[in-house]
Amino acid sequence: MINITVVAGARPNFMKIAPILKAIQDKKETGTAINFRLVHTGQHYDKKMSGDFFEQLNIPKPDINLEAGGGSQAEQTAAIMVAFEKELIAKRPDLVIVVGDVTSTLACSIVAKKLVIDVAHVEGGIRSGDMSMPEEVNRIVTDSITDHFFTTSEIANKHLLSVGVAENRIHFVGNTMIDTLLSNQDRFVSPRGNMFDDLIEKSYFVITMHRPANVDGEQQLKALIDAIMNGTGNFPVIFPVHPRTAKNLEKIGINHLRLRMVEPLSYLEFNYLVKNAKGVITDSGGITEEASVMNIPCITMRNNTERPETVTLGTNELIGTDPSNLKEPLGRILKGEWKTYKGIPLWDGKSAQRIVNKIIEIYS
Repeated sequence: MINITVVAGARPNFMKIAPILKAIQDKKETGTAINFRLVHTGQHYDKKMSGDFFEQLNIPKPDINLEAGGGSQAEQTAAIMVAFEKELIAKRPDLVIVVGDVTSTLACSIVAKKLVIDVAHVEGGIRSGDMSMPEEVNRIVTDSITDHFFTTSEIANKHLLSVGVAENRIHFVGNTMIDTLLSNQDRFVSPRGNMFDDLIEKSYFVITMHRPANVDGEQQLKALIDAIMNGTGNFPVIFPVHPRTAKNLEKIGINHLRLRMVEPLSYLEFNYLVKNAKGVITDSGGITEEASVMNIPCITMRNNTERPETVTLGTNELIGTDPSNLKEPLGRILKGEWKTYKGIPLWDGKSAQRIVNKIIEIYS
């Protein structure tokens, strides 16, 4: 019996684990001796950031919730490590799967390796080159102790090879987040309420912002919002507001008639908005992947990206954090002059199956 502990803690993790759990379950039902235990670290602990994803993506109820949410990054890391160590001692697996680049990824991989348990990192090898990002630190530390890397791109493979990772530990499988996207597209649903009822397909923009460089400075945040509103014609702009951003928006009193600030949306609602938008303006990495596959113009307000394939083969364009850079690309979107999705290798909806087949091959 292959016993696997799968770790999830924050919103981006849930889209990535859902197809993996399904692929394990499918193998189990056909007679393969494989089992998983799902550990929710509790890093994101409110319903919109966590609970809705379990319901909408048919993720089974976690076997345990470590309830390690809240506090500073150091406090959260410590709480996850203490609780996860107890979990692994009580229920020791053959393999721990961590996904992405959040605090839970780093904390749980360290605990597993200290207990001499193999770690597989789904989305291993991606790099932004920006050490001011907590996620970049998490990626580098996790990858430095990982046993098996399930990668989303050839670029990630090269990053790992360049630091001496053996080829037989690198498994190019594609992107499980795209598995989730493709398997749920028919289930996307329009959000309900006055903010959404009058929206017309391809006649509104969606924005998301949460990175410190964009939202922590009041003047920077105001300048970005003003530039977005000045560059989006007469179209409504839907802004699901991250909790971090909401605090600063309150301070500066943003007020634009076309700007519709809403609470964070569920997975099926948010991706409905993206799929039908004229364009997306974001500082998130994951949204650039989803927008690309759905062939929606995407502007990223960052100086770097850990997902360069969304720029070279996708619909993403990196413009930096200077608000004045928004005018020209927004003008091209309004004119219908944006590039189209070229297709990214192995982003085909079958990544989780490849992961589980490789695990069975290694651990049987």
